[in-house]
Amino acid sequence: MHFDVFTLLPEVFPAYLETSILKRARERGLIQVDVHNLRNYTHDKHHTTDDTPYGGGGGMVMKPEPVFEALETILPPPGPESKIPIILLTPQGRVFNQTIAKELSAHPRLALLCGRYEGIDERIREHLVTDEISIGDYVLTGGEIPALILIDAIARLLPNVLGDPTGAEDDSHAMGLLEYPHYTRPPEFRGWRAPEILLSGDHAKIEKWRREQALERTFRKRPDMLEKAELTEADKKFIQSLRP
Repeated sequence: MHFDVFTLLPEVFPAYLETSILKRARERGLIQVDVHNLRNYTHDKHHTTDDTPYGGGGGMVMKPEPVFEALETILPPPGPESKIPIILLTPQGRVFNQTIAKELSAHPRLALLCGRYEGIDERIREHLVTDEISIGDYVLTGGEIPALILIDAIARLLPNVLGDPTGAEDDSHAMGLLEYPHYTRPPEFRGWRAPEILLSGDHAKIEKWRREQALERTFRKRPDMLEKAELTEADKKFIQSLRP
């Protein structure tokens, strides 16, 4: 999968992309991340990418010319064979979640546009951007961290990126529930033992325990998720047993 990131701060990205799972995925050719500096698409000696807003007000606004030129230079022209989502990272967008990550992972290429300053010229939103995504109901200084979040969450869903082929399926939110608790060696630490069932070798009982733990955690911490989760009759009966 190919990610194109358009930003005023390209130096933000290498440190995260050159570590751990994303680094290995890039080295193996499973993902490609190209970071493009919007300042390279300006034509004045100061590489100006922002200006004061019409009508007054505080802050600066990203100019349309560098953004349009950058994306139109880097991306193939739109057509039947190249419908690349152009995603603006903005607090006004639909709130990112695992379902959206899965949706976006089906595309071979994504363009991520990182906003800065007070915002972008509205003509970018109206005539260039095809989707808008927020990572939550709060304000950051720019779209760079949200872009990294999208790359990380989407890359994990691609074939062979994770060492465990089913690893992404068990993650919190991936199965519609919070994830069950994990334990590893030693079996006892400071008098606290790992659950005996996990040491039993009985895989059927372990799977049942994990499912119930996931259900209970979700019930206690994020009951809202249960409204959309796919639950069996056994799941519903177990949840009912948790109610006072």
